[in-house]
Amino acid sequence: MASIAISFVVTFSLTKRWIPVAKRAGFVGKDMNKPSNPEVAEMGGVAVLGGIVGGLLFYIGLNTFIFGNMSYNFALFAVLSTVLIIAIVGLIDDILGWKLGLSQLQKPLLTVPAALPMMVINAGHSSVDLPMLGVVDLGILYPLVAVPIGIVGASNGFNMLAGYNGLEAGMGIIMISSIGIISYLTGTSHVAMICAIAVAALAAFFIFNCYPAKIFPGNVFTYMIGSIVACVSILANVEKLALVLFIPYFLDFLLKSRSKMKAEAFGKVDAEGRLKKPYSKYYALPHIVIDVLLKL
Repeated sequence: MASIAISFVVTFSLTKRWIPVAKRAGFVGKDMNKPSNPEVAEMGGVAVLGGIVGGLLFYIGLNTFIFGNMSYNFALFAVLSTVLIIAIVGLIDDILGWKLGLSQLQKPLLTVPAALPMMVINAGHSSVDLPMLGVVDLGILYPLVAVPIGIVGASNGFNMLAGYNGLEAGMGIIMISSIGIISYLTGTSHVAMICAIAVAALAAFFIFNCYPAKIFPGNVFTYMIGSIVACVSILANVEKLALVLFIPYFLDFLLKSRSKMKAEAFGKVDAEGRLKKPYSKYYALPHIVIDVLLKL
């Protein structure tokens, strides 16, 4: 519980302090879903990173020095390394991405190195249950192919469904909590603890990110949370659950493909300050949600 509390407190404290610092440094973005498009602090994922790293390190320290259990340290440090590497990539994208004009192909390539820690420890189980084929042992192909595809796909995929107050943090809480509960029930307690630490950080950040948002997460957040979803799914052997949880992201990708990824996911604010879909057709999953909510 101490590790979870540390994750929450550190994230809460850092987020509160980061908001004025980000504004002074010019790390701000416009809230396109508000009538006046107010400027909001960006890159809140930095604070979440601090909370997750602090919580994980404390948990590793407890296991090592108090409980004398180091059996999961390799896996824990691999997750920690993946999170740190992907966070650096997210920071680069947040700070320099708009200047460099990174393409949709370049961004996934930059996240490939983040998969290396999980690959080198041979994380997960190589035997997977495939539709029509049953249980198949992928052998060396699992760490060399399946693991990097999972981490790169999840980190970039999680970055797609975004742009609304509390959306990214809320989805992260739902997805990681689901995996954490299943991990606990199936006996992978160390994975459940990783999930609990991450959810605590997300909950603290959500306080500032929910409507009306005082801070935006940024790519450092979305890449990081997507990679955590992938890592815990691999360690707990619940890749199927992860695929189910990513169904909204697959649907969002298909809708955005209709506009060749050119349509904006933001809503259109009317004179009364309410959100409406910006196009006559649906080009993003939030457009459908907005339309449905208006008709209720």
